[in-house]
Amino acid sequence: MPLAPVDTTAIVLTLKLASVTTVLLLLIATPLAWWLTHTHARLRAAVTALVSLPLVLPPTVLGFYLLVLLGPQGAVGQWMQQFGMSTLPFTFGGLLVGSVIFSLPFAVQPIANAFAAIGTRPLEVAATLRASPWDRFASVAVPWPAPASSPQRCSHSPTP
Repeated sequence: MPLAPVDTTAIVLTLKLASVTTVLLLLIATPLAWWLTHTHARLRAAVTALVSLPLVLPPTVLGFYLLVLLGPQGAVGQWMQQFGMSTLPFTFGGLLVGSVIFSLPFAVQPIANAFAAIGTRPLEVAATLRASPWDRFASVAVPWPAPASSPQRCSHSPTP
């Protein structure tokens, strides 16, 4: 039995939303996790709490707050209308914002844990080799956690 056009539309929308959300989460969560792992700023606790908020709020409450905030009468919605943009509720953009906000803690926390597991030693070694902060992040910190989850790396014990 072939799929109805409505079913196909729903599947395509879901795949599009999942793909774009994943890319945006990687672009937002990676630097945010890096900052949360390596900063001693006073804002760290507030940002951590804000990122973790979707974990404690029920999805319906989070969705309601987003509707209020992004709707035509909300602060962000009114600001968008002043600049000639349409409001986000019930659009793909609104769906995307909700999906990214809801999924952010599930991306930030594991990435932050991976960055914390690296420690400071590899970054300090890269600094002694005159690697810039961006180069240390891109060449040491980002590639390092990926092999850490592989069995070969985990079962390897350091030699004295």
